[in-house]
Order: sequence, then structure tokens, then C-alpha cells
Amino acid sequence: MILRNLLNFIIQLLENINKQVRNIYLNSSFYEKKISKIYNDGLIYKPSPHLLSSLIKYQTQKINVNNISAENLWENENINSENFKRLNNFYWFFSLDLKSSKKNTQKIIYDWINKNYKYNSKSWEFDLTSKRIIAWLSNHSLTIDEGSKDYLNIFNSMIQKQTNHLMNEINNSKKINDKMIGCAAIILVGLSYKDEKKYLPYGLNLLKKISNSAFDNYGFTKSRSIKQLIFYLKYFILIREWFKEAQVEVPDLINESIFYLGQGYAFIWQNINSDILMNGNNISNNIEFDHYLKRFSYKFKNENKEFGGYALLHDKKISITMDIGEPPSSSFSSEYQSGSLSFEIISNGKKLISNCGYYEGKNNKLVKLSKSTATHSTLIIDDNSSCKFRKKKKDYLIKDGLKILKKNIIFEKKYWKISASHDGYSKKYNAVHERDIEYYPEKFKFVGTDKILIKKSNSNIKFDIRFHLEPNVKLMKTQDNKAILIELEDEGWKFTCDNFNINIDNGLYFGNKNSYTQNQNIFISGITSNKNENITWQLNKI
Repeated sequence: MILRNLLNFIIQLLENINKQVRNIYLNSSFYEKKISKIYNDGLIYKPSPHLLSSLIKYQTQKINVNNISAENLWENENINSENFKRLNNFYWFFSLDLKSSKKNTQKIIYDWINKNYKYNSKSWEFDLTSKRIIAWLSNHSLTIDEGSKDYLNIFNSMIQKQTNHLMNEINNSKKINDKMIGCAAIILVGLSYKDEKKYLPYGLNLLKKISNSAFDNYGFTKSRSIKQLIFYLKYFILIREWFKEAQVEVPDLINESIFYLGQGYAFIWQNINSDILMNGNNISNNIEFDHYLKRFSYKFKNENKEFGGYALLHDKKISITMDIGEPPSSSFSSEYQSGSLSFEIISNGKKLISNCGYYEGKNNKLVKLSKSTATHSTLIIDDNSSCKFRKKKKDYLIKDGLKILKKNIIFEKKYWKISASHDGYSKKYNAVHERDIEYYPEKFKFVGTDKILIKKSNSNIKFDIRFHLEPNVKLMKTQDNKAILIELEDEGWKFTCDNFNINIDNGLYFGNKNSYTQNQNIFISGITSNKNENITWQLNKI
């Protein structure tokens, strides 16, 4: 323990020294000279702002720039961090009324440049710089058109200066999502200016590296994050549309990546048109993205029953999804949740059985809770998660994962079945969790069996099986205490378990981003008697 603490102290010390040295370098005159090299000041492509509509929520009520006090805009030193980022990434420019004064809009940019011409750690933060470049170029009707020669010279040089900074810093960026946005900004600059020899090849080479490092052999994200897969798909499509609009041939890498990412999107979203709350996912607005895809003639299809570590069986009325994949490596696990063999059921477009979602806020306790097995519709042994996490700075990363020991999927007209098992409880409890979920479409009947397979003699094991519901779903226990009735808007379901007591418990639901609310869950509790245990439950439509 002493040696480990000493080692951690040394690592932390070296990281701090490296950070200080790097800050000195970035604020030096040498670095200023390095990033100030301008390659070309002639714009040949101006991207349409509507191409970003899949990434930016446009305001219906437009802002007239004439109502903004440009003189005082950059003088507020007491602005909070969140508002500072919003102001300095310039994405609010997409909400400007196009009838706004070009002169006043360009003055806002000119004043920002005067204040931030040299690198500073706050306003030149990597993701802010990437978004700012995209915003400046995409809102060209206000930011560029009719600009004076002196202004355009400053504007063009500042675009390239910031891009040079991105190229210098992109390998030091810890967040792969930020790298993707930075890569998009570099590629856009390469398409927008005459000299393509510097930025475009660099950006495309970087895009290849991101693709190789972030995606598995099937085009699904190595993190197994559904949200991240959609994020990448949006940016790859955006870049492709920039190429098309600029009348530059689209590289094969981009087309191939979109094809495979689109397969993942079709499988996990378009097949069921609902968000699956697993591994970092929350309630999204993918319907708008579907409209975007339709507008630009993108069509994806995936009729597989397993993809990306998820099993999915569905017809027009019912879908069931189960997590039957293994955890990602530690470096890709920041949003991974310990929900192995958890499942969700959707009935007629309404979530019948859910998981609790992922908490993205600053409360570390809630982040850790949302990653636990207990917030998923699966079996938990002795209140321990099937995977162990370690805290690293602001993230909880995989420390001890698990193996999927077996899996099987049957999909027939009158009979569905998903089976899988994992060894997440083997090390501590000498136990394997095996789950079978059967469905009989003609009867609207689910039969689940959770098995605790004891590998060798051990003390009795306490277990819980939880079935989480969305906050709007109502539960009621029958008078004989043998069943729980589920009211799902205009339809009803009955949950039963013959061998064990069933109860209703309260919990927390994190489905809506950066927030939480109370929900309910059905739970089965028991203690094994030092032997294999089978817990069978049923879910019937009434």
C-alpha cells in the first residue's frame, strides 16, 4: 500500500511538472511564432450553416445582433464557466437573425480577436477553439461577406492560427470526442482555403487514426456507447456533406465509416425508435436526426439479432434488448455501466422494463451509482456490481471486468429466446449468473429464468433481481401479494414469481441528461442455500 501510494504520488508529480512546462511553452513567443504561420488567405468554399442542424439545436426565435452590446461582450470577467464556454465557442451565432448587421457581427469577432489574439488557456481551450472555427466559417453570410480587406486579413489569419494550434494540441487532448470535433474543424479549414496541402491531408490522416482507435472491426464504438456511436455518425456525415458541397471527391474512409456506423444506428435505434438506456445512453432526440438523414438521402438497415454486444429481437408490437457483450478496455470505459445481462422491453412504443440511465452531472456519487449493477434490470449479488471501477480524476474506469461465458439467440414466429451468462461474480462468490428470457408472441408472455450457478461450496449468497421502470409507469401489488400489476398508459401487465417474494421499491432514474428523478422498480430478493439457484419470473399482458 505504501509503495502504491508513493508510485501514485510520483506519477502525479510528474504530470504536474509536465503540465507546468507545457503551459510555459504554449505561452511563449516561440509558440506564438509557430502557430502564426499563414498558408493562404483565399477562401474557396463557404459551408452552409444548415449542414450542422443535426448537431445544433437552432432557436426558433432568432437573435438580432443589433440588440447585443458588442462593446461590453468580452469585458465580463465574472461570468461562470458554462456561460463562458457558450460565449467563446460562438455556436450562438447559429441563432442570429440573418437580417442582423454584418458590420456589428464582424465587430464582435474583431473585438474577440483583439482580446484573445495570443494563446490563453481559457478562451483557447481545445473544444472551444474547434467549435469557434466551425461557427465562424459556417456563418459566413454574417462573419465574412462584405467584410473590409483589413478585417478579412485578420479573420483569415486568425482562422488558420487557431487551426495550427489544434494541430499542435490534438494529440494531447484526452477526450476522443474533442478530437473528433477538432478533426472536423481542421478538415473544414482544409476545404475552405486554397492551399489544401497543409490542413486537409492532416485532417484526413487524423480521421483515419480516430476511426482505427475508436471503432471495432464491425464499426461499433469500442466503448460500446450508443450515444458515442451516434455522435461519430453525425460528424462523419457532416464532413461528408462538406466534401460534397465543396465539390471535392469524398474519401473512401468517410463513406465506409458512415456505412458501418449507420449499421449500428439502424440496429440500436431505427429498428425500435426508442432509446436503450445502457452504457452511457440517455433519452435523446434521434427523431430529429432521422429527419436530417432523410433530408440528405441516408438510408441504413440492419436485421441482425446481435450487434455491438447487444441482442435485439422485435416485431411491430414488442422489442426486447439485452446487454450480452463484454466490457470495453479500461481506456474506453468512462461511460460504461455494469449492467451485464440487463434488458429492456418496449411494448407498442412504450418502455415496459427499463434501466435507470447514465448520470453525467458533477455529483460523483450519482455518477458511480448510475454505473452500478443495481441501477440495471438484472441480478445483483450481495449489493456488489458485476464489474469493479476505479476512480481516475473525474472518471470511473473499469478495474475488473467480466467474461461472457455463453450466449444464444432464437428468433422464431411463435418463440423468442435470449440466453447468456457471465463470470462477474466468480472471483468473490464462486458464482456464475446465467439468464434466459423467453417470449411467446401469440400470448404476449415473457418467462425469465435467472440462475446462480455455484462453482464450489461457499456460504449462502444474498441476491436481488431488479426490474426498473420509467417514472411515469404505475405499479400496484395484488391483494394476495403474489403479483404486481403494471399500468403502462393504456395497457396492463402482470409480473409474478412463484418461488420468491416480490416487492416494490423506489429508486433514481437518470434517463434525462444531467438530471434525476424518482422511479420504481420490482425486485425479487433471496438467499441461496449453498447450491445452484433458479429464479423464474413471468410477465404477462392482461
